[in-house]
Amino acid sequence: MLHHMVQYSRADFDATFAALSDVTRRGVLERLGRADASITELAERFHMTLTGIKKHVGVLERAGLVSTQKVGRVRTCTLGQRRLEEEAAWIERYRQLWNARFNELDTIIEELKRKEKVDGRKKRG
Repeated sequence: MLHHMVQYSRADFDATFAALSDVTRRGVLERLGRADASITELAERFHMTLTGIKKHVGVLERAGLVSTQKVGRVRTCTLGQRRLEEEAAWIERYRQLWNARFNELDTIIEELKRKEKVDGRKKRG
């Protein structure tokens, strides 16, 4: 199963997960999911300097999660074209792997509990 997970582009995944690892960048994505916003609006919303928010937007832009367009003196940000389908599929595979492992662990625990009950009855009897 692990071998099949390597098929995705490491560079794309690294950029995406690096972009999503920061709470401010996740907040920017959530905000842009509601409506486009200027760099100034985002800076105000996240109580940051223009330079600070530009850096965050740059990381999101390199990951393909945000697009920007400058019209006059205003740079407007929109959600990018990346839909995160490959990343979601990659995460889903790991979720399934962990669910299977936890289900196996649950089975082992239940068997141990049953055995403990049986052993307890034998000692009393």
